[in-house]
Amino acid sequence: MAFALGGVYLAWYLVTGQGRLRLNVRTPLRRDYFRDILRVGAVASISSLQTVLTIVIVTRMVASLGTEALAGYGIGMRLEFLMIPITFAIGVACVPMVGMAIGSGLVQRARQVAWTGGVLSALMVGSLGLLVSVFPDQWSRLFTDHPEVIAYAGSYFFWVAPAYPLFALGLCLYFASQGAGKLLGPVLAGTLRLVMVMVGGWWLVQEQAPVWAMFALISAAMVVYGVSTALFVRLTPWGRT
Repeated sequence: MAFALGGVYLAWYLVTGQGRLRLNVRTPLRRDYFRDILRVGAVASISSLQTVLTIVIVTRMVASLGTEALAGYGIGMRLEFLMIPITFAIGVACVPMVGMAIGSGLVQRARQVAWTGGVLSALMVGSLGLLVSVFPDQWSRLFTDHPEVIAYAGSYFFWVAPAYPLFALGLCLYFASQGAGKLLGPVLAGTLRLVMVMVGGWWLVQEQAPVWAMFALISAAMVVYGVSTALFVRLTPWGRT
C-alpha cells in the first residue's frame, strides 16, 4: 500500500509539473526509446536477480547450521540491507552525472565521478562496518537478548563487516556503469560472487564446517565482488558507442 500511494503521488507530481520535469502522458511511445532503456535495464535486472539469489542461497545454507545461527545471520543481514540504500543514494546520483559526461564526450570526468562516488560510498559504509565490528552487541540487542544468537551475530560482523567498504565500492560502481551503458563487467563480478557462494557454501555444508567459516565465505565473496567490479570498470573502455 505504501509503495502504491508513493507511486500515485509521484505520478501526480510529474504530470502536474510540480518539478522541473513535466510528464506528458500524450507523448507517443517510440521503439528506439525502449531499445535504449532495455539495453541498460535488462542487463541491470540480472544484477538484482543475482543479489537476491545470493541472499536466498546463503540463508538456506546457514539454516542448515541451526536456528540460532540463522537468527544471528538474519540480524547481520538487517544491517546489510540498511547499507544498500546508502550506497544506492550515492550511486543513483552518479548515474545522470556519468551519463551527461559521456554524452558530452568527457570520459575522464565520467570516470572521476564514478570513482569519487565509489570511494565516498566505501568510506560511509566502511565507517558503519567499523562500528558494528567493534560494538556488535549494540546492534544485535535491538532484536534479541538470546546470548547464543548475539554470539552468532557478533561472529557475522567480525568476519563480514570489514568487507563492507569493498562491497559498497562495487555496488556504487555498478550504478555508475549504468550511466556509461557498460554493465557487463559489474554483472560478471556479481556472477563471480554468486558462484563463489554457491560452490563454497555447498562444500562447507558437506564438510560440516563451523558457522564462522560460512561467514568468512560471505566476506570473501564481498571482497571478490568489490575488487572484480573495480577492475572491470578500470579496464572497460567508456565512451559513446
